[in-house]
Amino acid sequence: MTDEQEQEQSGPTIRDKRRIDPETYQVRETSPAAAPADPEPATVPAEGNDQVDQLEAALAERTADLQRLQAEYVNYKRRVDRDRDVARKSALEGLVKELLPVLDDLRSAREHGELTGAFKAVGDEVERVTAKHGLETFGTKGDAFDPHIHDALMHAHAEGITGPTCVEILQPGYRIGERVLRPARVAVAEPSEPAAPAEPEASVAQDPAEETVVGEPTSGA
Repeated sequence: MTDEQEQEQSGPTIRDKRRIDPETYQVRETSPAAAPADPEPATVPAEGNDQVDQLEAALAERTADLQRLQAEYVNYKRRVDRDRDVARKSALEGLVKELLPVLDDLRSAREHGELTGAFKAVGDEVERVTAKHGLETFGTKGDAFDPHIHDALMHAHAEGITGPTCVEILQPGYRIGERVLRPARVAVAEPSEPAAPAEPEASVAQDPAEETVVGEPTSGA
């Protein structure tokens, strides 16, 4: 009897690989022999190690280039933003300087009671817009004189002050932030000079020869 005939007589071989026993409904234990063996670690040839080192070096170089480019871009962006801000401030200062005479006229009209009606509305709007962009006035009667922000047009002496003082604001000053667009024009007074003490009168010494002796008259010979 041949092998084929034996297989035909015995029938196909059925192996039950189900992990759950259909009769007990429990997990079947896997035999250690059935567990797959751990693959042996592949050995990398020396040429492969050299290629890996070269790739790592190239990657580090490209990373350094990218970081350098990023730093240059950040510095460039900061420089552009700074230049743009400086240009904007310069243009704003130039425009506001052209409006200073108008602001002086508005102030003078307000002091004389002539800022009324539609003219007052326009003046208030001009002052509001300039204040919105940071323009502010300075210079108050009684301020200590500062040559950096004050322009002295008049000078006098006064009592009751301890140093140079602005006693009159002839024209207010204007500034944007810390930048002075126009100094305040003021009248300055300094403390009065104390009167010099009177010198004591020097006593005149009398010549002994000129002294007059008061006594009895002498009799003639």
